[in-house]
Amino acid sequence: MIAWFARNHVAANLLLITILIAGLFSLSNRIPLEVFPSFATDRINVSVSLRGATPEDVEKSISIRIEEAIQDLEGVKQIASRSQEGSSAVNIEVESGYDPREMLADIKSRVDEINTFPADAEKPVISLVTRKRDVIAVTVASIYSEKETREYAEKVLDDLLNNPEITQVELKGVRNYEVSIEVPQNKLRQYDLTIAQISTAISNSSTDISAGNLRTRGGDILLRSKGQAYRKNEFESIAIKTNVDGSIIRLSDIAIIQDAFEEMPVRARFNGKKAAFLDVYRIGQQSAIDVAGAVRTYITDQQSSLPVGVELSFWDDDSQIVKNRISTLTTSAFQGGILVLALLTLFLRPSIAFWVFIGIPVSFMGAFIMMPVFGVTLNVMSLFAFILVLGIVVDDAIVTGENIYTHLKTAESGEMAAILGTQEVATPVTFGVLTTIAAFLPLAFIEGNRGALFAQIPVIVIPVLIFSLIESKFVLPSHLKNLKLRSDTAKQSRFSQLQESFADGFERAIIRFYQPLLKRAINNKTTTLVGFVGVFLVILALIMSGWTKFIFFPRIPSETVRASLTLPAATPFEVTNKYIVKMAEKADLLKQKYIEPSTNKSVIINILASAGGRGGASNKGSVRFEITPPESRELAITSRELVKEWRNLIGPIPGAESITFRAEIGRSSDPIHVQFKASSLEILKEVTDKVKVRLATYPTVFDIADSLSNGKEELQIELTEQGKALGITRMSISRQVRNSFFGSQVQRIQRGRDDVRVMVRLPLDERRTTADLENILIITSSGGSVPLSHVAKLIPGKSPSTISRIDRYRTANVSADVEKSNTNMTVLQADLKAYLDELVVHYPGVSHSLEGEAKEQRESFGSLGWALLFVFFIIYALLAIPFKSYIQPLIVMSIIPFGMIGAVVGHWIMGLPLTIMSLLGMLALIGVVVNDSLVLVDFINKKCSEGGQLMEAVLTAGAARFRPVMLTSLTTFIGLMPLLFEQSTQAQFLIPMAVSLGFGILFATVITLILVPVNYLIVERLKALFLADGDAEQDKSLLVSE
Repeated sequence: MIAWFARNHVAANLLLITILIAGLFSLSNRIPLEVFPSFATDRINVSVSLRGATPEDVEKSISIRIEEAIQDLEGVKQIASRSQEGSSAVNIEVESGYDPREMLADIKSRVDEINTFPADAEKPVISLVTRKRDVIAVTVASIYSEKETREYAEKVLDDLLNNPEITQVELKGVRNYEVSIEVPQNKLRQYDLTIAQISTAISNSSTDISAGNLRTRGGDILLRSKGQAYRKNEFESIAIKTNVDGSIIRLSDIAIIQDAFEEMPVRARFNGKKAAFLDVYRIGQQSAIDVAGAVRTYITDQQSSLPVGVELSFWDDDSQIVKNRISTLTTSAFQGGILVLALLTLFLRPSIAFWVFIGIPVSFMGAFIMMPVFGVTLNVMSLFAFILVLGIVVDDAIVTGENIYTHLKTAESGEMAAILGTQEVATPVTFGVLTTIAAFLPLAFIEGNRGALFAQIPVIVIPVLIFSLIESKFVLPSHLKNLKLRSDTAKQSRFSQLQESFADGFERAIIRFYQPLLKRAINNKTTTLVGFVGVFLVILALIMSGWTKFIFFPRIPSETVRASLTLPAATPFEVTNKYIVKMAEKADLLKQKYIEPSTNKSVIINILASAGGRGGASNKGSVRFEITPPESRELAITSRELVKEWRNLIGPIPGAESITFRAEIGRSSDPIHVQFKASSLEILKEVTDKVKVRLATYPTVFDIADSLSNGKEELQIELTEQGKALGITRMSISRQVRNSFFGSQVQRIQRGRDDVRVMVRLPLDERRTTADLENILIITSSGGSVPLSHVAKLIPGKSPSTISRIDRYRTANVSADVEKSNTNMTVLQADLKAYLDELVVHYPGVSHSLEGEAKEQRESFGSLGWALLFVFFIIYALLAIPFKSYIQPLIVMSIIPFGMIGAVVGHWIMGLPLTIMSLLGMLALIGVVVNDSLVLVDFINKKCSEGGQLMEAVLTAGAARFRPVMLTSLTTFIGLMPLLFEQSTQAQFLIPMAVSLGFGILFATVITLILVPVNYLIVERLKALFLADGDAEQDKSLLVSE
C-alpha cells in the first residue's frame, strides 16, 4: 500500500485534496461556534405548582407522592426534591448507561398514575433538564410604567422572532399579567354573596361553548355560544345575580376589577432605569456569532425610531467572547504552527520541513470532517485540543521524513528511498501513534460534572492523529521521493547554505558532546541509574510534603461580576428592593472610579439589578455588572479586586441570611459543600449551626451559608367546639380563608401569547392584618355567616422556607467559598471531615457527606485511577506486540515517571498550582513520552538483528535517532509555547494541561537519550546472567545423570 501510493503520486494528491476540501466544507457549513461545549444532561425534572400552599403541605401532598411513585424505577441514581411555598420540584438523576429519554417516558407514566394530588395542584410538568445556550441579552429600559415597558418589550420580541436567524427568545424581568377581581366584604354582605358564588357565576358566563350542529336541508350549521371575557370591560358586564324584581347585579357593581399584573413583585433595572430583558438563545447548528450579529443589527436599525424615553441596547454578548477566545486560540495555534515550521526548517531540509508541516492542516481538516459525526462544536475546549496536538501531530512525519532523507544517501533512487524509509519506521511510528491515542482515550470517560468538558479533547486529538498517520504513510512518501541529495543540486541559495551549516553543525555537536556523554553513562550504568532514581525520589518527596499545592479546579476570572442577596423569608419586597438599589449604587461608584485613560470609558460596562422574582421570592435579589475583557483592559484591575472593593463598599447588610459574590466561570459547585440527612428539621438546624461556627474558624473561608432559611411566621387555623357544632368542617373553613386571602382562580385565559389568570379575592387593604383574618365571615352549613374568630382559633408557629430531600430523607446543606490561592484544600477538607465524623456521633440518625468540589474530585479521581491502569496496560500491550518481548516494553515505559516529574517541575517554573487539568495533561503525556523511547529501542533491535554488536548498536542508535527524538519533543513544546503565555480569561484553566505536556516531554526526552540505552544494556546483561545460570544448571544435571 505504501509503495503503491509512493509510486502513484496522482492518487496521493487526490487523497490530500479530498481531505482538505471535505474538511473545509465541514468547517464552514456544519460546525457551530460557542464558548463552552453544550452537552446533554442526565437529569429529569418534575415540577408541580400548588399556589398558596406552605412548604410542609407541598412536601406531604406532592413531593413525597412523586418520590414514592418513582423510587423503585430501574436506572434512577438519585432523587432530590425541593418543596417551597407554592411549588414542588423533584430532580431525578439517571444512572449512566440508561437512556434519559426512555427514563423520561417511564417517570411520566408513573407520575400520571398519581391520583391523590390536591384539587388545586396544577398539572405536573415533566422534562429533561436542558442547558439553554444563551447568546446575548436585549434590554428595554424606559421611563414609563411597567405595562408600557412590557408592551414595548413584547413588540421587540415579535420583531426578533420574525428574523430568520433567530429562533428562541424569552422575556425576563417582568411580572405575568393577571385579571384581579377584588370584592369588599361590605359588598358581599350587602348582596348576600360569597367569593365561591361569584367565581361560579364568572366561570359560567365567561366561556365559549360549542353546541353541536343544526342539520338543515341546505347543509350543517355549527352552533356555538361565544361569551369568553378577555378584557376589563368584558368582565365588568358579567351578571352575577338577578333580584326578585328582575334587576341584574353586574360584576362592576360589587367588585374592583384590575387588568394588571400578579401581586408577586419583580423589579429590574438596567443602568438605573426600569427595564425588561429578552434572552436570545441559539439552537441546533446555529452559530452564536450569526445570532448575536442579527440582534445587534436589529438594535442599530431601531435606534432612529425609538419612542422618547425608551432605550434599546444589549449586554452579556457571548458571541463577543466566542470571537475573542477563538481569535486568541487561533492566533496561538497559528503562532505555534509558524514556530514548528521554523524549527523543522532549521533541522531538516526546507523541502522536507514543508512537506512534514503540510501534515498539520491535512490532519486538522480530517478532524473537522469527524467533528459533526461526534456532535462536537468549535469551542474553547475543542480549539485547545487542536493546540495541544499541534506539535504531536508532526511526530510521525518527522521520523518518516528524516528516515527517507537518511536512505536517500544509499538508495538507488528517490522513489526507493521513500518506500524503504517509510516501511522501515512504519511499525514504530504506527504503534507510537496508537500509544498516544490510548493515553488520550480515557479523557472521554472521566466522571463528574466536568467530565463532558474534558471529553472534547480526545474527540479532536484522536481523529487528528489518525489522519496524520494516513498522511505520513500515503501522501508524504510520494512528495519526498523527488528529493535530491545536496551534491545533486545546482548552486545553493544563501538560506540553503545557512540551513546546511546549522544541520551539519548539529550533527557534529551530537558526535562531539552527546556520544561521549552516552559512553560515560553506559560505562557507569549502575551509577547513572541510581543518580536518576535519586533525583526522582527527591522531587517526589517535595511533591508529597505539600510543597506543591493542589487545587482541583482553579478560579477562572469572569467578565461578569454578580452579587446575590437573600434576606429572611418574610422580608417585605420594599426592604429587599432598598438594599438592591444600594448595592447597584455602590457598583455605579466603581463604574465612575475606574475609567480607561485612552477611551475615557469605564472598565464596568453595564449594571443590572433585579429584586423579587416569579414564585413570590420577595426576599431575594441580585446585582450584576459586566466588565471589559482582560486582554483589552488598560487598567491593571481584575474582576476579583473589583469584587473585594465592591464588598467593602456595600458593607454588612442587617439581618441578611446570605450575600454571595461571584466573579468566576466554570464553577459548577461550591469549594466547600457539606450535606446532612436526617428526618427532623430541628436536629438538622442544630447541626448546620455548629458546622457554620466551625467553618468561620478557618481564616480563608468566607460566604458561609446554609439551606435552612428561618422561614415565615405561620398561623394554624384550628376549629373550636362552637365551630364544629355549627357544622363547619376543616375543609370548608380552609377553602373559604384561601378564597378570601390568596384568591380563587376562576379561569386561565389565553390572550395572544400570554396565559392570564383570573383571580377573585378580597381587596389588599382587607387582608393585611391578623384582625382582618379574624373578622372575615365564614358561611356555616345552614347558610348563616359568623366571623372566623367565633369558630376557630389561630395558633402561631413557624414554617420552613424550603424543605430539601435526597433519596426520601430531609437534607440540609452548608456551603462556603474559599480563597484558593492561599489555602491547601487537601488539608482543609481532611480537617473538616475529621470534625464532621466526630460531630455526627452525637446525633444518631444524622449522616453527612462532602459534596460540591469534594464529590467532583472523588468522582474524577476514581475514574482517573481506572484510566491510569487502562493506559498502562494498553501501552504495555502496544509495545510488547511490535517488540515481541515481555521485558522491552518496561525499558520504554521506565521513562514515564520522569515525564511526570518534568510536568511538576514545569508547574514550579511557571508558578502554577497543580489542578485536575495538570493531571489530565500527565495522563496524555504517558502516551507521548514513550514514542521517542519506542523509536530508539526499535532501532537498537534492528541493528542487533542485522548482526551488529550490542554496544555498537546502542551507541549508533543514540546518535542516529538523536535528531528525530529531539525534534519531535521540541515541536511539541514549541507548538504549545504561545498558549503557555496566553492572557485571555478562558485560556487560564487550560494552561496547566499544556504545562504538563510541554515540560513533561522536554524533561523526559533529555532523560530518554541517556536512560533508555542504559536500561537496555542493564536488561540485556541481566538476561545474559540468567541464561548463563540456566546453562550452568543444565550442565550440572547432565553430569549427575552421567
